[in-house]
Amino acid sequence: MDKSEKPRRFVIDINRKWCKDCGICIAYCPAHVFEAGGRGEPVIARPDDCTGCQLCVLRCPDLAVDVEEAPAAAGGEGVGAEPVHAGQ
Repeated sequence: MDKSEKPRRFVIDINRKWCKDCGICIAYCPAHVFEAGGRGEPVIARPDDCTGCQLCVLRCPDLAVDVEEAPAAAGGEGVGAEPVHAGQ
C-alpha cells in the first residue's frame, strides 16, 4: 500500500442473541481483535486491528459474527470500525 492509500476499515458485529460465548472467534483471530469479557463473552477490544480476514465469521458455529468493510465517508475517507451491536 502506498502512502496515498487509506487503510481499509471494518465494522464488526456480534449478535448477542445468537452468541453462546464459546470463544472460537477469540481463538482464531490472527489480529487479536477480540478479548474475553468478565463472563467469557467476546469483546471487540481492538477493532482498528481487524484485517477483514473473516476467520471469526467462518469459524463461528452460531453465525453470530459479521465483518464488513466500512463504507467510505464523504471525501473517500474510511471510517473506523464500530463497537459490537448487542442483541441484533
